[in-house]
Amino acid sequence: MKVHYSIDTYKNIKNPVITVGTFDGVHIGHQTIIKRINKIAENCQGESVLLTFDPHPRKVILNDNSSLKLINTIDEKINLLEKYGLDHLVIHPFTKEFSRISPTEYVRDLLVNQLNAHHLVIGYDHQFGRNREGNLDLLNELSPLYGFKIDEISAQEINAIKISSTKIRNAIYDGDIQKTNNYLGHRFTLSGTVREGEKIGRTIGFPTANIDISDFDKIKPSEGVYAVKVNANNSTYNGMMNIGTRPTLNKKENITSYEVHIFNFNQNIYNQKITVEFIDRIREEKKFDDINALKLQLIDDQKKSIALLS
Repeated sequence: MKVHYSIDTYKNIKNPVITVGTFDGVHIGHQTIIKRINKIAENCQGESVLLTFDPHPRKVILNDNSSLKLINTIDEKINLLEKYGLDHLVIHPFTKEFSRISPTEYVRDLLVNQLNAHHLVIGYDHQFGRNREGNLDLLNELSPLYGFKIDEISAQEINAIKISSTKIRNAIYDGDIQKTNNYLGHRFTLSGTVREGEKIGRTIGFPTANIDISDFDKIKPSEGVYAVKVNANNSTYNGMMNIGTRPTLNKKENITSYEVHIFNFNQNIYNQKITVEFIDRIREEKKFDDINALKLQLIDDQKKSIALLS
């Protein structure tokens, strides 16, 4: 898959079959659309293309920088889309100026003149251009003029996608990882850079990698202990992760930390980026009477994690 951060690199694409959307989560509904554009591209000897936007349009139009949390970072989305066989991902900058172009300009200048649309796969309720004035009726009106075909994604399919996205976010907030992964069709992940911590865990036989998750927009699961897979140094390891304020150890109980204990692991990964794949939630976070009680609980958590990961 080729990623285009600029239209300038998008050249000589044969019979582009294009769909448009944020595709946050790249969940099973999105995967169905990707399969469709891949199949159409195969039949017309073309190439499949997803046009997406960064930042999320809602953050620009509504100036919503706090409430909207995304299932994927851009890097996570790129990795997933490549996995599902997309040929081209176009990440178009979404700005105030871009949001003000007319629907006809959007079709003529972007979809036709720049992306050279041969076939457009689009939702029945797709809206675009200034004040979201453009719709499927306009696309049907313009398609003979500009020579592209339209394949409509039905209301039933679009509604299923919207419901899935909402259910996935709610499941993540609830810490329901099994439901999350079932709706996604793949494992939910968190990525971040390993930073030095207080090193208390190693004194009781449970050293942890403290992860700095710098992406403010990334959705986070609820506090608790999780069985996980950890991708580090180009290898995958089993582990368990704690998300929370560490009430037994931490005096600053309003600060959430993300710590993963990697089983049978003794490497220096400070300042390296790692990715954590969530398998299941073991328990909620709780405060113990002392550090020995915490250690006994961690031993039990590890046994449960190993059982889930085996």
